[in-house]
Amino acid sequence: MREEESGPQNRELYALLHISPEASDEEIRKAYRQWAQIYHPDKYQAAEMKEIATENFQRICEAYEILSDENKRQIYDIYGMEGINSGLELGTKLNKAEEIKEELERLRRQKELQKVAAHLRPSGSILANLSLPQFLEGDGIMKGMAMASEVQSQISKHNAVAIGGNLAVNGNAGGGAASVVLRHQMSSVSSIEFMGSMGLRALLGVQTTRHISTHSTATMGLAMSLRDGSVNLSNTWTRQLSDTAHGNIQLSLGPESSIAVGWQKKEQKRSASGEIKIGTGSFGATAHYTHRFSTKSHGRIAGRIGSTALELELGGGRKISEFSTVRMLYTVGIQGIFWKFELHRGGQKLIVPVLLSRQLNPFFATGAFVIPTSLYFVLKRFVVKPFYLKREKQKASENMEKTLGQVREARAAAKKAQQLLQNVASRKRSRQLETGGLLVTKALYGSRKALKNRSQTEEVKDEVASQSIDVTLPLNFLVSESGQLKLHEGVKKSGIMGFCDPCPGEPKQLYVEYTFDGNNFEVIVDDLDELLIPQESHRI
Repeated sequence: MREEESGPQNRELYALLHISPEASDEEIRKAYRQWAQIYHPDKYQAAEMKEIATENFQRICEAYEILSDENKRQIYDIYGMEGINSGLELGTKLNKAEEIKEELERLRRQKELQKVAAHLRPSGSILANLSLPQFLEGDGIMKGMAMASEVQSQISKHNAVAIGGNLAVNGNAGGGAASVVLRHQMSSVSSIEFMGSMGLRALLGVQTTRHISTHSTATMGLAMSLRDGSVNLSNTWTRQLSDTAHGNIQLSLGPESSIAVGWQKKEQKRSASGEIKIGTGSFGATAHYTHRFSTKSHGRIAGRIGSTALELELGGGRKISEFSTVRMLYTVGIQGIFWKFELHRGGQKLIVPVLLSRQLNPFFATGAFVIPTSLYFVLKRFVVKPFYLKREKQKASENMEKTLGQVREARAAAKKAQQLLQNVASRKRSRQLETGGLLVTKALYGSRKALKNRSQTEEVKDEVASQSIDVTLPLNFLVSESGQLKLHEGVKKSGIMGFCDPCPGEPKQLYVEYTFDGNNFEVIVDDLDELLIPQESHRI
């Protein structure tokens, strides 16, 4: 698995000096002086230690030279070390500060265009309805088909546009529609949307949303049909009920007036939702529950009951790659017995419902669920899972072979850097022990997958050791005099002095065990996340 590219880039020099990317000039000078005192070569007599100090002192001086120069820092923030080393600095290509500023402005505009391109989010779906009874009757297996597509784009800081369309065919009838939505962010708490569509649903509408408090949001919409001139008014109130749950009430007034009350809850391992809707000529209730067995697989149960529907849905899904997920859902209801197959990749969906029977025969319904489900678990257990485990192991092995020399050199450099931190880290450790302050007892930085299995078998522990690095000493060195430790957000931790990247290309985390005031704590954070300890929420 490749490491995600999202998040701030060009931050290694900030990590090296242990400062925030927003650090002031004074903070940069202060950090440089502190690190220079540790790694200045004149402090050491032994040739080996002097060599280690010289190597790391040069890194510190280079970081300070770049970050203390306004123009070079701007170049580094935008273009990284490639920009510093390619002639964008003062040199033969750009001899004047004005030329650098012009080039920076060009790069900024280019970056803005790249951001806009990154914000161009296409999505779409293809629905293919298949019917086994229709096929057995000799009328072909394809019952109907529908396609929908939409492209969203952030055209400026406060404006976004979405353009979409859909086509549907059912038997000998068909139709389509096209729509456009323009969204404007009026302030930090309010926005407005203008929408229009033509085709089967020709209408014009406007909708405004406002955060009326920290936990509450109100939305009001007005839409007019261009076919019959009817007007529909809708109001929605949403309130945050807890950190993981929110509820909403929706009132719609028009040709089909209704009121709906809903609730959603989403946690790391499970999510659930429910809604009751009562209209002038109909009523209905829906509910669903999803349980995540792991980061790659989940199970789902859902139900719907009302004046026009009665159905139960069972199934699950599995992530088969970084961008793709497959789902299998079994549905039984008054419309018949279905198996539904879904493939989700990025923002695209392929959905294939297969009607097995129009009749609700209990024996057929049981068989239609048990036989394919049993076959799925057999294939998963003896075919699919071994295949993917073998493929993942092979990819990890290939990646490790490619980067073996690089990782070996990085580990050796990190170990040397830690040697010069030893004395100061020991003094800080002793001081914290005397006062009952913050003491890091164990810290590992490395592969997210390996750290997740850190406390299992000896074989797994060997894998953890090969894909992580012990950073207990550098973290104790970074503990402040007040007994706190902070690693800044948006900075890859592999750049911190005494750290290295033990598994290039893999998502990484930092695991820390520490004591404070006689109590034990532990915490694990992602590579770009902030770490601030001690915190009561980390207590074991």
